[in-house]
Amino acid sequence: MITVGVEEEYVLLDPVTHLPVSRAEEVRTAAGLGPFVDAGEVQNELLQAQIEVATPVCTDLDEVAGHLLRLRHAVGSAAEEYGCLLATSAAVPLRDAVPVPVTRKPRYLRMREEARRLVDEQLINGMHVHVGVPDREMGVAVLNRLRVWLPTLLAMSANSPLWDGRDTGFASWRTIVFGRWPVSGPTPCFRTLADYEERADALVDAGVIADRGQLYWQARLSERYPTVEVRCLDVQLDATDAVLLTGIVRALVTTAIAEEKAGAAPVACSHELLQAAMWHAARHGLDGALVDPQGRRRSAGDVLSLLMGHITPALEEAGDQREVGSLLHRLLREGTPADRQRRALADGGMAALADLITGQGAGSGR
Repeated sequence: MITVGVEEEYVLLDPVTHLPVSRAEEVRTAAGLGPFVDAGEVQNELLQAQIEVATPVCTDLDEVAGHLLRLRHAVGSAAEEYGCLLATSAAVPLRDAVPVPVTRKPRYLRMREEARRLVDEQLINGMHVHVGVPDREMGVAVLNRLRVWLPTLLAMSANSPLWDGRDTGFASWRTIVFGRWPVSGPTPCFRTLADYEERADALVDAGVIADRGQLYWQARLSERYPTVEVRCLDVQLDATDAVLLTGIVRALVTTAIAEEKAGAAPVACSHELLQAAMWHAARHGLDGALVDPQGRRRSAGDVLSLLMGHITPALEEAGDQREVGSLLHRLLREGTPADRQRRALADGGMAALADLITGQGAGSGR
């Protein structure tokens, strides 16, 4: 069974003003001292109002769900101890005039010196899925095959429509904010592992990025684990949404490995077309059309049907087809998290939106 792990980023909000609260260090420490959380599973992030969790290596989706629920509960409870709430929106709906302080780590402080305004506005939260691969050579082959599905994954995950109290018009504003870093956006196509390594080294050697940790492509090889890391996803409102995306990403990687071993040619897509497709997915989510892997404009429903047809054998092999199918049906019925945020804001204003993104509302699946 191909293994998988998930990282999620959250933001801490004041329960009254709904503004970010700089209590991440206290919350991280409190969560790590609990009986059901290892200290390494909860980490600080770039800004002092953000916190990140990482599941252990998992072999099935039930494990992923259990760990995400456990970690969300632990961090959420620790946040409440310090008078704030854990929010699972991929962009904060409100910001204070004074920027949130940077976490005092040398790497983060250097980033602030290099790009102060970008760091100030990095109040965005992603979900990263790590999927095990046999080796880095296969990992590059997987990236070349996975890249054409990144717009579809982004559209499904969209969860950041609001910024500074207003609707941005984008389903994933996080994608637009994050795309301003020097090395970001859709993953290029690489000839070989050596090509990947040479191009990554060239970026570091040129001094335009500090290290490989700043290769912010939306899918990349992990430098710490034997995995492909898919990074295009907004963090999800509910753990069940995260489980759906995890199952689909693993199935895409499984399918890519099988195709590579069979000698099937990867789908070709130019970088500029993929870049535009990602922008389009960030703008519209699943509302209307998407660009399919062949670069054709099609309805979102048709592209999702293509996706499911592409990965069904892998889902069946992993025993995930029923669960993923059920969760996908829920997504289509209820809309993306961005759709749900907009409905909450329209129905009950900022208070209802805050209840939704912090799991305080009735029926929360946090």
